[in-house]
Amino acid sequence: MAAFVLALAIHLIASVIWVGGMFFAHMVLRPSVMDMAPPERLALWSKVLPRFFAWVWASIAALLVTGYGVLFLGYRGGIGGGGLHIDIMQATGLIMVANFIYLYFGPFGGFKTLLAAGDIKGAAAAQGRIRQIVTINLVLGLITLAVGGTGTLWAY
Repeated sequence: MAAFVLALAIHLIASVIWVGGMFFAHMVLRPSVMDMAPPERLALWSKVLPRFFAWVWASIAALLVTGYGVLFLGYRGGIGGGGLHIDIMQATGLIMVANFIYLYFGPFGGFKTLLAAGDIKGAAAAQGRIRQIVTINLVLGLITLAVGGTGTLWAY
């Protein structure tokens, strides 16, 4: 039972780090730096995003290990024994992971390359694409947190 509780605690903390970071970046940091000139704003993002993305990678690893770990170890009947909320969390979570992998190796890689080459317009376009993907993942993440937090109560 202690391992199960620890796994769920790590799972929750990892999801809050990822979703909370996206919320902060999108709803607080982004509007706060909009009055900065594009070169300075993009330079700031070039410092912020790698640090945040390192935490996202760690969160993804923790979420997959703890989420599937408890299912494989027999939580409510194992991998197929969870409720609908477990299936929804898996689906939205895996979509979020796929979106992040695309973001990281696609637009973010382009952003770094373009910014290093001094192509401010191209880097801004890549950063805009990153923002779009983060917005999608933020919505999915908030839904996933709500489903995960309330799913066991759906039967009442």
